[in-house]
Amino acid sequence: MAAQEAEADQIRAALSNVSHALLVLSGKGGVGKSTVACQMAWTLASRGYSVGVLDVDICGPSAARMLGATGQTVHASGTGWTPVYVSPNLAVMSVSFLLPDSDAAVVWRGPRKNGMIKQFLTETVWDDDGLDYLIIDTPPGTSDEHISTVQYLQAVGGVSGAVVVTTPEEVSQADVRKELNFCVKTKVKVVGVVENMATFRTKVSSLGFRRPAAAGDGNVNDGDDTVDCTDEVIKTLKDKCPEVLDLLATADVFPSSGGGPRGMAEHFGVPYLGGLPLDPNLLKSCEDGKCFVETYSDSSAAGPFNSLVDKLVKALPVEEEMDAETINQQLMED
Repeated sequence: MAAQEAEADQIRAALSNVSHALLVLSGKGGVGKSTVACQMAWTLASRGYSVGVLDVDICGPSAARMLGATGQTVHASGTGWTPVYVSPNLAVMSVSFLLPDSDAAVVWRGPRKNGMIKQFLTETVWDDDGLDYLIIDTPPGTSDEHISTVQYLQAVGGVSGAVVVTTPEEVSQADVRKELNFCVKTKVKVVGVVENMATFRTKVSSLGFRRPAAAGDGNVNDGDDTVDCTDEVIKTLKDKCPEVLDLLATADVFPSSGGGPRGMAEHFGVPYLGGLPLDPNLLKSCEDGKCFVETYSDSSAAGPFNSLVDKLVKALPVEEEMDAETINQQLMED
């Protein structure tokens, strides 16, 4: 018991200046959980908030790449680990910074993973002025990493909530429902459900076009029986109906099941934070380690992503600290 209390004291001290610790969860891999986590961090930081990202996906860390910190290392000192800063108010801590190279496999059993998560929580020295948001990117499922992270944080009352990410199809939702039940059992507040890759949406001018190959088209590469005709189609549209080029083409890539993620959120009595379209620029931003809503402000997912972050900030507001002059003025008015 004394050891647990000492452990809790360490975590409490390390997170004493963190306003909100937010878990990003998904029961299914490949739904864009890390994309949502990292771009939420970028967006919050672009609005002036102080943000930290803690990547506890020990075996598949990707936050460093998505935040543009590949190849960086953390600095260890007597006070702990200094995370990598990708901007003055955005820092990231990941096991990838501790590996000999980016392709090194982490082959660890549960106890060692749990030990690393505890070290992350107790020994990472975030900004001296504190964090408004600590976003914790987790692996898929409800594994050791989730249980350990929640238990460590709950021991100090440090979990503000969770954002749960899914794609529309039933294969994904079936696993995500298990994640929502995990939150119920562990008493983690669900801030909301995000429907990622809800639809594909892009300008017609950005589309590619292909036609079936015909005799005389020459060799077809890799067994593809189609031929690119994008330039021809775009030229025809420019000549005949240029207004079409500015229209948005949409397609439901993943078929929604039942009431979809919105219906699932309603069933569990949690907020639905909205749908994010499948946007190539969002993927490119993560590949390049850049802030999506700033780099591609006119892209199809930029508006929905800003709306998602608006709802997050409303659900988990950060109290503004008043300077001495403002405090004195309010006291005089009272």
